[in-house]
Amino acid sequence: MLRAENLPNVLTVIRIFLIPVLVAALLDETRNGDVFAAFVFALASVTDFIDGWLARSRDAVSTFGKLMDPIADKLLVLAALFALVSRDRLEVWVAMVIVSRELAVTLSRMAASGQGVIVAARSWGKLKTVIQVATIFFLIAFDPTPWWVEAMVYLTVVVTIVSGLDYLYGLRKQFAALEQEQGAAVNER
Repeated sequence: MLRAENLPNVLTVIRIFLIPVLVAALLDETRNGDVFAAFVFALASVTDFIDGWLARSRDAVSTFGKLMDPIADKLLVLAALFALVSRDRLEVWVAMVIVSRELAVTLSRMAASGQGVIVAARSWGKLKTVIQVATIFFLIAFDPTPWWVEAMVYLTVVVTIVSGLDYLYGLRKQFAALEQEQGAAVNER
């Protein structure tokens, strides 16, 4: 029987299993492939929102969820980006900006957590996620791409860069505070 505290983890696993389905639907150039791919991407994206909400509201945050939820999110976005690039529906440089930001933030987050510094999700990061998901959904759903979706792509690039800089600024601030605390502790001895 599925227990309530396991439901967020089940949704994370479902999201991971939906990734190859999304890629197959995107790369398959059948008549309704894009509609199906858009549906799969939307479904997977909704599971991300629901699993986070359930975990927090039911106090069911788990080690598995802390590790796998962000990995599942990144895999979903990256898989969609690479499939869109391979279909010539997204320029490579756009995907590389997003991939570079995600890699820089993920690696710095891992390094910081190893030193006991945790940077909580920030407003820019949350906005980045919403805009990236919306933009990717519309890129999948519309072929050819309307002008307003193209405009969203550029907005996504800007917000992605700003959110990465905001994260790194917050991380730098936390390290400075940690150094100050450590310095104060040494001076008290």
